[in-house]
Amino acid sequence: MTETRFAPGSQAERLRRPPRLRTIRHGLMKLTYVPDGAVFLKPRGWLPDATEQDWVTYADHLDADGHLVAGIGGLLVQYGRRALLIDAGIGPVVAPDHPANPMTGATYGGALVRNLARLGVANRIEAVAFSHLHLDHFGWTLQPWPGGTAPFGEARYLVAEPEWEFWQSLAPDLVEALPDWAKASMTTPAMLAAMAPRVQPILNGDEIFPGIRAQSIPGHSPGHTAFAIKSLGRRLVMIGDALHSPVQVAHPEWTSASDFNPVEGIRRRRILVDRLATTGDLAFGIHFADVPFGRVHRDPDGRTTWIPVG
Repeated sequence: MTETRFAPGSQAERLRRPPRLRTIRHGLMKLTYVPDGAVFLKPRGWLPDATEQDWVTYADHLDADGHLVAGIGGLLVQYGRRALLIDAGIGPVVAPDHPANPMTGATYGGALVRNLARLGVANRIEAVAFSHLHLDHFGWTLQPWPGGTAPFGEARYLVAEPEWEFWQSLAPDLVEALPDWAKASMTTPAMLAAMAPRVQPILNGDEIFPGIRAQSIPGHSPGHTAFAIKSLGRRLVMIGDALHSPVQVAHPEWTSASDFNPVEGIRRRRILVDRLATTGDLAFGIHFADVPFGRVHRDPDGRTTWIPVG
């Protein structure tokens, strides 16, 4: 039987649709999920530890084509007139499903800049922080903006030092050896060179914006970074790609096929889910379909589930 993962009265269909603009108040801050697009994940390839029976149980997480819908976008943090963006989408990309790709289906992006303009902040972002350097998190840094203006004006690009050093160390021939479907989303030396003049390395624990500190959570990538956002005693954790879907809240032991270090990814994911369930802190999952803001609930039997907020 299909299990519903929502509180009574909420809309389960949000699990299966691409994200929309969503804003919550967080103390003195305003936090907005700014959509860029979506990628449709092939569940057996993306989460290879899950079984066919698991996807019967969690059929409520799959769209009509049997895919996990993963949002692509960024988290806008506004504090008075100041604005920070965490992650920057993939850019104006439309990529069809490649049959040889076992993990992802169709991908599209391009809405982030338009959505920032709608919010009136396109020219006020002082820095862009990155959870990690996969293309669906920094793609707009490589694109000219409307009118030929530079991406994000003069904003600094905040990248964890271990993440930046890892990608800088990769030999170009490693990229060339990849299959064509993998090359299309691979971070390349040319991309890094385009970002480099604005990159400011950050370290674990650094305060990058009032009330926001970097938290190292390696596993998905060598320098993968979450961000703890605190205001007036409230705390929210932007979890990046430590988890890709609400279903991993229930099963943090399920490896993501895209994790650089799967063993460390599982260990960190378990710690993160347990801590969120214990503290009751809010969390933000950038790929969590149309339910990006929420809390981790633990029932009396110890099972954890995602409860959307907003």
